[in-house]
Parts: sequence; C-alpha cells; structure tokens
Amino acid sequence: MSERLFQIITDSFLKILIPGLTVTIPLTLISFFFAMIIALAVALIQFAKVRVLKDIARFYIWVIRGTPLLVQLFVVFYGLPNIGVLIDPFPAAVLVFSINEGAYCAETIRAGLEAVPYGQMEAGECVGMSYMQIMRRILIPQALRISFPALANSIISMTKDTSLAANITVTEMFMATQRIVARTYEPLALYIEVGIIYLVFCTVLTRLQRYGEKKLGRYRI
Repeated sequence: MSERLFQIITDSFLKILIPGLTVTIPLTLISFFFAMIIALAVALIQFAKVRVLKDIARFYIWVIRGTPLLVQLFVVFYGLPNIGVLIDPFPAAVLVFSINEGAYCAETIRAGLEAVPYGQMEAGECVGMSYMQIMRRILIPQALRISFPALANSIISMTKDTSLAANITVTEMFMATQRIVARTYEPLALYIEVGIIYLVFCTVLTRLQRYGEKKLGRYRI
C-alpha cells in the first residue's frame, strides 16, 4: 500500500463513519419503527379475516414485494413532483423504506400470529376478555416473540439497503464514499472501507439479536 493510499483511507474514515452514525443509523431506526407500525396493522387486518380489508392488505403486500426498492424510491422522489408532491430526500427515504419493509414484516408477524395455538384465543374468551384485550395481552406478545429472529434479520437487511438512498441524494455514508472516490480515484480501497463499516454496523445488530433471543428464550410459553 502506497503512502498516498494509506493517507486517503485514514483521512476518509471519519468522513464516511460520521454520515453513517448521523444519517444511515437514524434512517434505519426511524424507518424500521414506522415499518413495524405498518406491519402490525396489516398483519392484524389479515389475521382478523375481514374480507375487504384483507384484500386491500394483500394488494399492498403484492405490489410492494413485487417491485424493486430502487424503483419505489424513484417513484416517490422523482415521480411525485410531476403531480405537485415534493418531498425532501430524507423524509422520502423514510417513507419508502417504511412502506417497503412494512410489507415484509407484515408477513412475518402474520405468520407469528398464526403460529400461536388457537386455544390461546379460546382461553381469553373463556375468562371474558374482549377481542382487542386478547390480541394485546395474549396473541401479539407471543407472535412478536416468535417473529423476533426474522424481524431482527429485517433490520439488519435494511441497514444495508439504506445505501440505495444515495440515489435520491440522501447524504448517507455510501454517498459520502462516492464523493471521496470522485475526488481521489481510489474506488477499490474506499468501497472496501465502507463495506467494512457496514459490516461492523451489522455485526453489532447481530450481537443485539442474539442477546434478545437469549432473553426471550427465558420466557417460554
């Protein structure tokens, strides 16, 4: 490694890491928070088996899972201005990532709800609980515990997918890397460097996932 390349790598580290901590991680966490709200609502609609609402939920899932995330980003950020809807880059990214991840997580939570034995519902009815009380106190906590590993995988995947936000001018760490590459003409070293930072972020999330699974494992039903 030449002295120039070493200097570029060391100088660029903080320039890449800081956008990762201030943009990539917040974008991931905020988007996943709203995605979970969407996912829980859509999963409950499907589980309730109200025909019209279930059809709408299935249509939403079909469209979102059947189209590329990058296309969805472009439609919202570059397409909506044609009909007078202007959204800043970061909120646009949050909106798209939330809607996209919400569709996948909805199926995960729905599967978790269906994995809970039906006797749990009957037991709640026998003690006089309402449908919403049964869902809130019995079924949803168990479903989320069952779904936890898959949901944790989703947030890890979303952390990497946030690099696509660079295509709509969100200055996250991948875009920061692209700008440094444009100035230094050292793509190999810099893209490896940002890849390692993504790896560190995902490793931390993986450790948190394992810790969460161990904690939840103590409370078996």
